Amino acid sequence: MEIQENKSTLEVTPRNEEKVKKIWITAGILLAITVAEFIMAFTMPRGLLLYALFIILTIWKAKYIMMEFMHLGDEAKSLFYSIIVPLIFLVWLLIALAKEGTEIFMMRW
Repeated sequence: MEIQENKSTLEVTPRNEEKVKKIWITAGILLAITVAEFIMAFTMPRGLLLYALFIILTIWKAKYIMMEFMHLGDEAKSLFYSIIVPLIFLVWLLIALAKEGTEIFMMRW
């Protein structure tokens, strides 16, 4: 029997500073949105405006994460919209179901 010798070499490529900079910019933008949400949570009164802002900022963060980390920003716009538009309708559906459920619960009392 012949024994095969496995030679594995590790190639080290130099850092791509442009990609590292883009990652830090993305992290900074997501951090800024999160800090804004955090500040709003403790300074604004609870109500429809606060909840609407949270939903909008959450969808914005999800869109940005999908565009950057899932590389959908480089894809065709139709693929991007085929993911984002159903997400918006899903959020609308959850809000509508919660409101209808509350109304039905209140009718029983």
